[in-house]
Amino acid sequence: MLEPDATDFELVVLVGDALHVVSLTGKSEVSLGRDAANDVPIDHASVSRRHALLRLGGSLSIEDLGSANQTFVQNKSAPDACGGTQRLRTLRSEAAEIAIGESVLLGAVSLVVRRRQPAATEGLIVADRNMQALYAQAERATAALINVLLLGETGVGKEVLARWIHARSPRTKHPFVALNCAAFSESLLEGELFGYEKGAFTGAAQARQGLFEAADGGTLFLDEVGELPILMQAKLLRAIEERAVLRIGARAARQVDVRFIAATNRDLDAEVRGGRFREDLFYRLNALSLAIPPLRERPGELELLVRSFVLTACRKLERPPLAFSEEALRLLRSHRWPGNLRELRNVVDRAVVLCTDTKIGPEHLPSALIATATAASQSAEPPRSVEVDPHRFEAQLESLARARIVEALGRCGGNQTQAAKLLGIARRTLVARLVELGIPRPRARGVSQ
Repeated sequence: MLEPDATDFELVVLVGDALHVVSLTGKSEVSLGRDAANDVPIDHASVSRRHALLRLGGSLSIEDLGSANQTFVQNKSAPDACGGTQRLRTLRSEAAEIAIGESVLLGAVSLVVRRRQPAATEGLIVADRNMQALYAQAERATAALINVLLLGETGVGKEVLARWIHARSPRTKHPFVALNCAAFSESLLEGELFGYEKGAFTGAAQARQGLFEAADGGTLFLDEVGELPILMQAKLLRAIEERAVLRIGARAARQVDVRFIAATNRDLDAEVRGGRFREDLFYRLNALSLAIPPLRERPGELELLVRSFVLTACRKLERPPLAFSEEALRLLRSHRWPGNLRELRNVVDRAVVLCTDTKIGPEHLPSALIATATAASQSAEPPRSVEVDPHRFEAQLESLARARIVEALGRCGGNQTQAAKLLGIARRTLVARLVELGIPRPRARGVSQ
């Protein structure tokens, strides 16, 4: 069994369509359950208040803590079930070793431990003509060391471009430090940016440098800069102009040499006119502005990005690369991607975690994406004069229904009652569909069916 270093790993939690990633840095064991006091709280009815314990160190293991709906791990001694669904072993107040990339079920919630990898270049695909023109403009900013303002919707890849600019600049050997301005309250944000001295406030047991000092000689990336409160805007402007920062509780300022790249999804011109963003700070940050187009406006990059994200996700799970089926790709092409690259990466990560075969199909995609993509595809299609083969259409629906039922049963350890809840149907309806579709009913494994 591989001896992992916990600093190299993260935990992926799948609750319905949602994917959550938790860092395992510095952890030797992690408690999992519905109670907020757990290291990783999981808000799902099938998860007990204190459900399981994940241990890291000489090996990876999961221990069930007497949960109501049990913990399920892969039964390596049993052959795969129908439809590629893996046989599962039920843990009842016992522990079992697991491997990286191996799915664990807490009730109806899936967990996977995977490797952490730097995401500096993930999502860097420049195939669209407008993106090529954008990166040609960005090239001008690499050597000039001017401040850059990146504009675009949430998730379009603003930090990817910021890192690219830094990596090609003379500052590449110095730090690239990123701050999400929307992630902190105003009081905490000042400490993050400027640092503080020991005893500056209650809890300041020792001095701490801020991100300005941490980025000295390099680049400070201010994401969501449009969310900065007015008072913080004034302090940021002063630091930029004087190239110096004053720690909270300090009397003397410290000189810093920092290049700024800021990003926002807001219309800063409108924010300035509305008095919500300082005009002088806007001009300081906006020596060069670059607008990144949304993913829906660069469809030629979609499959290249999918391939890149799949390779990264499979490496993290230490498994061979997967391929998307043509039907799954069709659904991805039809989706509007309001969350852009961030949404696409999450969809791919989720699909790779759920897929136990060699090809990702529609059954591994979020149900909400399938619904919106199907609706968009139908509304975009012009009227056709050709007849639709009803038998072929019914066969496609039956195949999709079969795949979703098999997936649900696999995620619920064969528990038909839980699978029916996951599918949003009555148990008797699920039993009828199993008979209708010719899917063998799973045998009870010590849990109520």
